[in-house]
Amino acid sequence: MARAVGELQKIVLTYDDYLRLPNDGRRYEILEGEIFVSPSPATKHQIISMNLSAILHQHVRQHKLGIVLSAPTDVVLSYTNVVQPDLLFISNARKNIITEKNIQGAPDLIIEILSETSAEQDRTTKKQIYARHGVKEYWLIDPDHETVEVYKLDTKRRAFQHVATYQSDEVLQSALFPHLAIKLAELWE
Repeated sequence: MARAVGELQKIVLTYDDYLRLPNDGRRYEILEGEIFVSPSPATKHQIISMNLSAILHQHVRQHKLGIVLSAPTDVVLSYTNVVQPDLLFISNARKNIITEKNIQGAPDLIIEILSETSAEQDRTTKKQIYARHGVKEYWLIDPDHETVEVYKLDTKRRAFQHVATYQSDEVLQSALFPHLAIKLAELWE
């Protein structure tokens, strides 16, 4: 099929292109073959990430449930979808997706902490990609409103269903972490 003069052809980036990106402290991701670059997270973002990581890590380790990892960790969902979620959990049953260099497949849980530069992608593009590739649960943390939105995968539709939105002083519970009640107030400290 002939293209009109001046028509641009879309370049689709892959994992191989991703591997050639500079190690310059920026967060690079490839979503549907397009590159996205994010600046370093704000301090509030990092505080929430560290607090939640500590809570999850301790519980997961104590109960021998799997592994919790934080960014930067490359998650290769497909050749044209390479992400670096803020936090992720992989159950023991799925540990085979962990390689020396990256994660090859969908973690059981992905957590994204919203920022001004990433909120739109986290709520739309990444949410769709994560569901399509089989992430069982997706949490969106909004530092400004101190809320956590929890989504669970509807496997028939390959789409997320909203389970709940937890407010700043409520307690979050997930079927992925039996016997764990996360007091959200502890995240914002």
